[in-house]
Amino acid sequence: MKFLQHLLAAVLLFTSFAAYSQKEMPKGFANGMIVLGNGDTLTGLLKDNIRKEAAVVFISEAGGKKKTYQGSGIMSAEINDVRYLCIKGDFFKIVCEGNLCFLQKASDASNIPTYNGTEAIFSNGTEGRPGDYFFYSATAKTLKMISGNTIEAVAVSSFAGCTAAIDKAKAVKSDFAQLKDAVEIYNNSNNK
Repeated sequence: MKFLQHLLAAVLLFTSFAAYSQKEMPKGFANGMIVLGNGDTLTGLLKDNIRKEAAVVFISEAGGKKKTYQGSGIMSAEINDVRYLCIKGDFFKIVCEGNLCFLQKASDASNIPTYNGTEAIFSNGTEGRPGDYFFYSATAKTLKMISGNTIEAVAVSSFAGCTAAIDKAKAVKSDFAQLKDAVEIYNNSNNK
């Protein structure tokens, strides 16, 4: 009888340990989702390889094999509530969005090959380096890099007559992250 009790206890211990280990998240992965080029949305676990390889590694909610998605093959990604937009193979962190999006470049896809069969193709990606800020018009699909030399011209052309947003942008000196306020002013004025 004791043998049966020990066997039953061992089976219960093993099954509870196996169930616990299946629920552990693999190292380096976080909850997230990706939107494929065709608009399909996949949710599961994502590993951020954005800065290093302009890619994310995906495991579906049901488990399964790891699959790597390059920025050139997806429209957007979200990892732990941080959202990224993919443009010409590069990942851009969405700082704020609306008619005009304020983005920060997170990858450099210019040295990342994509393959057409066995032939490697290198894309130029987008201008700038990771950390640079951009305005992106969702309707016109235009991306404008912001620099110290171009901030006024880019703000005037991007904010299309919204003087409050232009004035806010002109007040920004070198901390381009403050442009978020100007973009929000512009987007709010266009939503009225």
